[in-house]
Amino acid sequence: MKARLQTSLGQQLVMTPQLRQAIRLLQMSTLELQAEVAEAIETNPLLEWTEDAAYDAPAGDRSGEEPDTAGEDGADAIRAQAEDWSPDEGGWEGGSGGGGPDEDRDDAAERMAEPESLTGHLLWQLHLSHLSERDRRIGAALIDALDEDGYLREPLVAIAQTLLPETVAGEDEILTVLHQLQRFDPVGVGARSLGECLRLQLEVLAEDTPGRALALRIVDGPLERLPRSGIPGIAQELRAPVDAVEQAVQLVRSLDPRPGKQVGEVDPDNYVIPDCVVWRQRGVWRVALSQQALPRVSIHRGYEQMIRHCGESDAGYLRHQLQEARWLLKSLEARGETLLKVMRCLLRVQSGFLEFGEQALRPLTLREIAGEIGVHESTVSRAIARKYVRTPRGTLPLKAFFASGIDTEGGGEASSTAIQAMIRNLIDGENPRKPLSDAKLADLLKESGIPVARRTVAKYREAMNIPASHERVRIA
Repeated sequence: MKARLQTSLGQQLVMTPQLRQAIRLLQMSTLELQAEVAEAIETNPLLEWTEDAAYDAPAGDRSGEEPDTAGEDGADAIRAQAEDWSPDEGGWEGGSGGGGPDEDRDDAAERMAEPESLTGHLLWQLHLSHLSERDRRIGAALIDALDEDGYLREPLVAIAQTLLPETVAGEDEILTVLHQLQRFDPVGVGARSLGECLRLQLEVLAEDTPGRALALRIVDGPLERLPRSGIPGIAQELRAPVDAVEQAVQLVRSLDPRPGKQVGEVDPDNYVIPDCVVWRQRGVWRVALSQQALPRVSIHRGYEQMIRHCGESDAGYLRHQLQEARWLLKSLEARGETLLKVMRCLLRVQSGFLEFGEQALRPLTLREIAGEIGVHESTVSRAIARKYVRTPRGTLPLKAFFASGIDTEGGGEASSTAIQAMIRNLIDGENPRKPLSDAKLADLLKESGIPVARRTVAKYREAMNIPASHERVRIA
């Protein structure tokens, strides 16, 4: 076959470097964006941080008008403007993260202090005790074997094996050290069962504490039978008055079944920075980009003027860096505009969610938001990925505004989140002696106009980490 040249016309979609950069910045979280901008400033001499006084980038929303919040931090903007609505649950200080103004006044040493763990707390007390060096080695092995709740789940024989070959200790010797360990703070640590944990906490109470003696008998014996037998059954078994047993049971309930949780590590990185801030002014919901979501960066004017006076060959490197800087600023601006478009649309659709809570959350998909603002679904997906918004109900992920829907008998739709909230409210108001089964919950929801199957109720209940009805039995 003879080779030949042929020309043809065609069209194809090509992702330019500018488009790739815009897509990458859009799906970044606020922390990742700050790191990306900081790296760009270090490598590009044409970029520099902008002082607050000289910064005039728009970051606000006036419900379709020109934004005029002028780089103002969202929290400051809200406090500076008239606030005419505040929900019952918490306020601006009650979010799941996001760094309120009070955090900025905390002592720097306190913020940088390492969180104390249960193991470190117990080892500190062990080294301060009057035990011998041999007993301290045994105590350290016992502390290392405790779980996060403070319980010793391993048998003493296994503890003895971990001490070999440096230390040979019998079970009686290990048990003696364990009894010393059980006197440490928090009270109840080192217990091998729930009954022993509660008994350790009861023993430190004053002997004249009302119900203490009978409570000790309950935790040593019929504690596990309490949910099934009830107070009358336990009173008959212990041959004690019902009133006295009820007082003892109340004392047992006041104890901590997981003493190890009182001292535990706190993840220092367990916080988020909101990308947007939402508030209500004169009955209208407003949205603005937070200060962190719009990095204050600009082009160095000195280098820009230098490029204009240099020749083409002399300023080649600077011209390339100038183009890179302009692309970055344009991508940052596009990122902010996309976030604001998505948030404005969410505010129009889910305003009831912000006012009344999860039960008012409407079914919403990415396709609906994409069609309303005129972009592709993937763009909306990138815009809400790892993004958070600060609202009067706390700092929420943008994904919290989306939910699947179920058709109701009235012809409308109810979101899965709203149904979960209804199930939670029904369980909170149930009789603790006779908890509602999944079938009964499904019947109650059907009476409210929401036809759901029992298995759907069970799926939602398990998603909320709520135990089954037979595990929720409590004696009032």
